[in-house]
Amino acid sequence: MTVAALVLYIVALVVLFGVRSWIQLRRTGSTGFVGISGTPADAGWWGGVLFAAAMVLGLAGPLLAVADIVTVDPPLVVQVVGLVLALAGFAATLAAQTGMGASWRIGVDPGERTDLVTGGVFAHVRNPIFTAMVAAQAGVVLMVPTWTSVLALVALVAAVQLQARVVEEPYLRSVHSGTYAAYASRAGRFVPGIGRLSGTQEVQR
Repeated sequence: MTVAALVLYIVALVVLFGVRSWIQLRRTGSTGFVGISGTPADAGWWGGVLFAAAMVLGLAGPLLAVADIVTVDPPLVVQVVGLVLALAGFAATLAAQTGMGASWRIGVDPGERTDLVTGGVFAHVRNPIFTAMVAAQAGVVLMVPTWTSVLALVALVAAVQLQARVVEEPYLRSVHSGTYAAYASRAGRFVPGIGRLSGTQEVQR
């Protein structure tokens, strides 16, 4: 199962970032990569760095197991559950990326204006890509429970929290103002019904 986890992770990276960016470039003239912005004094900068670290650590986990540098032997049922969760998470990530169309970006350019996507799964969840990526990494942890895989999950959760709360939400409020406020009042942040916004304040549920 460690080999399966490694192959799945590599394929996911190639498809979700490489192929998706190539398609975006063909359709819009932009790869969608904005990059890490700001300085270490900015929370958004840390979100970008943590996201990159999560990708590297996520790949390192299965690599260490395949190379027998670390030994992992979770019960088969746990590995199977992890495989199903990882496959579902990666598939959902791709579906959500596709659903964003030309508005898909990695990072935020304050000077750029893109359409606000509120249809499909986005009608219920504002950040389904982040949710699906965390689910996928959780699946990898179950398949290959190395300390690097666990660190990848922790880094990814921290990264998406910072990116969503500190970077993207303020940007979308400034660009789409009332439209975004109305949308955020009915769609959850990461899961339906949780993290909806009322005005500028988050509704605690």
